[in-house]
Amino acid sequence: MTITCFIEYKIDPYKREQFKQYAENWGRIIPLCGGDLLGYFLPHEGTNDKAFGLISFNSLADYERYRKRLRGDAAGQQNFTLASEQQFIVSEHRSFLEVVDGTYKQTPKASI
Repeated sequence: MTITCFIEYKIDPYKREQFKQYAENWGRIIPLCGGDLLGYFLPHEGTNDKAFGLISFNSLADYERYRKRLRGDAAGQQNFTLASEQQFIVSEHRSFLEVVDGTYKQTPKASI
């Protein structure tokens, strides 16, 4: 059963570019540690202090192995340090979501 870790960030809107760099760093690190990164998302219109990250795993056990690998990864630790030192993340909440069969990564069947 695929689960998706949905990370909701409250960010400092004046430090958006720092968060963007942090997210881009995860774009290289997360796949190397075994996560199926769906993406990181910055505010575009409307609320300017919410950002999101979505990472999928085949199981909760795979997520735990990923977290263990991430804790030992030098680049991952550097990225956590970047966030801590620059304080662009105000708060972070994680939810674990179950994918509804037949809805995951659907390719469009028509052009718009």
